[in-house]
Amino acid sequence: MPRVSSDRPSGHLRCIETSCAATYSLDDTRSECANCGNLLDVIYEHAADPEALKRLWRERKMSLDPRDLSGVWRFREIIPFLREQDQVVTLREGNTPIIESKHAAAYAGLDSIGFKHQGFNPTGSFKDNGMTAGVTKALNLGRKIVACVSTGNTSASLAAYASYGGLHAVIFIPAGQIAAGKLAQSLEYGAITIQVEANFDGTWKVVSQFVEQAGVYLMNSVNPYRIEGQKTIVVETMERLNWEPPDWIVLPGGNLGNSSAFGKGLREMLAMGLIKRMPRLAIIQAEGSAPLYHLLNKARAEGRAPLSYPAPIVADPRTLATAIKIGAPVSWRKALRELEATNGVCESVSEQEIADAKAVIGQAGIGCEPASAASLAGARKLVAAGIIKPSERVIGVLTGNMLKDPMYSLAYHEGTLSTHDADGDRRIVPRFPNRPVVVPPDPAAIMKALESVRQRG
Repeated sequence: MPRVSSDRPSGHLRCIETSCAATYSLDDTRSECANCGNLLDVIYEHAADPEALKRLWRERKMSLDPRDLSGVWRFREIIPFLREQDQVVTLREGNTPIIESKHAAAYAGLDSIGFKHQGFNPTGSFKDNGMTAGVTKALNLGRKIVACVSTGNTSASLAAYASYGGLHAVIFIPAGQIAAGKLAQSLEYGAITIQVEANFDGTWKVVSQFVEQAGVYLMNSVNPYRIEGQKTIVVETMERLNWEPPDWIVLPGGNLGNSSAFGKGLREMLAMGLIKRMPRLAIIQAEGSAPLYHLLNKARAEGRAPLSYPAPIVADPRTLATAIKIGAPVSWRKALRELEATNGVCESVSEQEIADAKAVIGQAGIGCEPASAASLAGARKLVAAGIIKPSERVIGVLTGNMLKDPMYSLAYHEGTLSTHDADGDRRIVPRFPNRPVVVPPDPAAIMKALESVRQRG
């Protein structure tokens, strides 16, 4: 495996609670502050010349060094938490495209929209950007077992990177609440997969109590090094845009680790002089699983600071977009910080809106998993509300590949997709259906079916 070549800079872990601000060594394996229980940030002293960094990162695109072939480690100066002798576990993650879509832009009421498609990653989701960093840190800390609680993408990513890095992965999955494609990945990559008879939040509550005592290194987004890897998504985005920030970055919100990573990356790039202004973040949650959205609405209505409330909870989260089916997001305080830093917003969208937006993205020839489509659905809703202007530059984040949950797509187009809530089953009406056509083995019947193609124009 490749090793890092730069000297280790000064850096440390720091509690996100400003009244506490306890610090810990970069070799400390804790994910929460011992004093107050809040999450930790990785803090560095960045002093490099921004233009020199841009040139260096651009030149590395010509390198065959495995680190430089990674869309995470190519930017290692902005995530310098490793020692010179440390090994890097990389599957050449990152380097994902920004894909423009006139079709999706018209649907959202925008002049243009670009999708940063993380489904092009090795295991098909944005988790790979964070997992290469987290598993690399675990390996160099000498940990042998890594674990996560997951509704799918985290488990697939952890299983792959742990296996490649020679570590053992243990995956805790809410029983019956994971898409088959994601479960298949965890099994294929050799992880020990334990299905717990609870939802994500219930499973997390149980597992988080004992993993550290069991000598297991936790790889959920509470792990600060996961966040460091994921922040390179927004660094790469700015590079692809020639360091001209968009007006908005719209992304799905589940456990809110990605929102936290994007905001941290933007703040650091602004402080380092890599960008000249801050884009606004828009976090989009599913209506049935929108604790942050409800917290912000309540705070606004009551004229109180959001942090004056206890942790937001939806006791029984419901959404077919399983990747964001989380009722008690652990990174909510970090996400609030990043919304404030970027003058951002949080919106919720219905199951119908997610399903239709997913179909529109598919019609554009792009494709994504259900949670990803919250980005387009949210952008459309924010344009309709006058919050995003049609002329503003928008980047929507697609978090995962369409093949993560192909049964969702089949059910939508066949008209059988439905949700289950307190009022019982509710059918989602496909506004953009593409039903299969069945014909007998007869040339005339097939020619008649082909006529429908010509009628589409």
